[in-house]
Amino acid sequence: MAMGQRAESLDSGAQGNEDESRKKDAQGNKDGDSGTPDPLAEARNQVTELTDRWRRTAAELDNFRKRSARESAQQRTDEQARVLSVWLPVLDNLELALEHAGSAPDGFVDGVRSIRDQALAVVDGFGYPRVDDRGEQFDPNLHEAVGTVPTADHRPGTVLHVVRPRYGEKDRVLRPAAVIVAAEQR
Repeated sequence: MAMGQRAESLDSGAQGNEDESRKKDAQGNKDGDSGTPDPLAEARNQVTELTDRWRRTAAELDNFRKRSARESAQQRTDEQARVLSVWLPVLDNLELALEHAGSAPDGFVDGVRSIRDQALAVVDGFGYPRVDDRGEQFDPNLHEAVGTVPTADHRPGTVLHVVRPRYGEKDRVLRPAAVIVAAEQR
C-alpha cells in the first residue's frame, strides 16, 4: 500500500470515528462516554441520599420522643412535690391538735388521728414517707437546725428533738426536718 493511500485511509477512519461520536450524542449516549450523567446511577444516588435523610429523621424523632418522656416525668415529679408541699401545713396542724387534745373525748382524738394517718398515707403514696430523725446525725441536706441544746449525754450534732418532721428519703426530700441539735456542753 502506498503512502498516499495510507493517509487517505487514516483520514477516512478519523472521519468515521467523528461520525460515530455524533450519532451517539444524538442518541443520548447510552454507554456513558460523554459528560451526560447516567439516569440510573443518578436515581440510585438520590435513593441513597433520601434513605439516609429518612434514617436521620427517624433517629431524631426517636430522640425527641425519649427526651419528651424524660422531661414529662420530671415535670410530673416537680408538680407532685409542689402539691404535696401544700399538704404539709395540714399535717402539722393535725399533729398540734393531737398533742393538745389530751382532755378531749376519745372519739374526737381517734377521728383526728385517723385523718392524720390518712393524710400521711397520701403523702407516702407519692413517694415522700415521713421520717423520724431523732438520734440521727445532723445533715444539712436533710435537716434545718432551729436550735441547739448543750448536753454531755449526746454527741455534738445529734438530733435531739424534731420540731417539724422530714418528708422524703435522702435523694428526694420534700421538706427537710426542723430539728434541735445537741451542742458541746461548756
